[in-house]
Amino acid sequence: MPRGNAPQVKVHYAGKDEDFIIFVDDVQSVQKWKDDRSIPLAQVVSGFKIFVTHKHGAQNAHDSASKATLENEFGSHNEDECIIKILEGGTLQETEVNQKSGVVEFGNNDQER
Repeated sequence: MPRGNAPQVKVHYAGKDEDFIIFVDDVQSVQKWKDDRSIPLAQVVSGFKIFVTHKHGAQNAHDSASKATLENEFGSHNEDECIIKILEGGTLQETEVNQKSGVVEFGNNDQER
């Protein structure tokens, strides 16, 4: 991989009122966790932070999810419980972050600048 590019993996969850994003270490970690729930979330997620996109999709600006937003969507504001629901019901998205030109989707020739 060329210097300056780094893979970024996130899980996108399309909720009733908001879209939620969490960042994870890699696709394999998520798959292993789904097969073996004894694996700690700390070995799967890249920080215990949940983001909302205000229904603008996974590639737009992210804001931190408020406790009220989490409560409305997941019935709990406990971040561990919400992260588990996002991992279970969300879709994995792997992108390559190019430091010079933004984000490049794997398998897609379109570039976001």
